[in-house]
Amino acid sequence: MSLAKPVMRGLLAKRLRFHLSVAVVLALSVAGTFKFAVAEPRKKAYAEFYKHFDSTKEFNAMREAGIFESVRPSGE
Repeated sequence: MSLAKPVMRGLLAKRLRFHLSVAVVLALSVAGTFKFAVAEPRKKAYAEFYKHFDSTKEFNAMREAGIFESVRPSGE
C-alpha cells in the first residue's frame, strides 16, 4: 500500500489566486476602516478649527511673544 502522489500541477496558481484575493479584501477593508475611523474625523476637526481661526490675531500674538526675528512687537 503506497501513498497517493500529491497534485503539484497548478498548485502555485491556485494558492496565489486564493492568497491574492484575501490580500485584496483585507487591504480594502483596512483602507475603508482607516478612512472612516481616522481621516473623516480628522477632516471635520480641521474644518471646525479653521472655521473660527483668525490668522491676524494669531500672528499678532506670536509677534508680541517675540517669536519672529524680523518683526518687532508693536510696543517697541
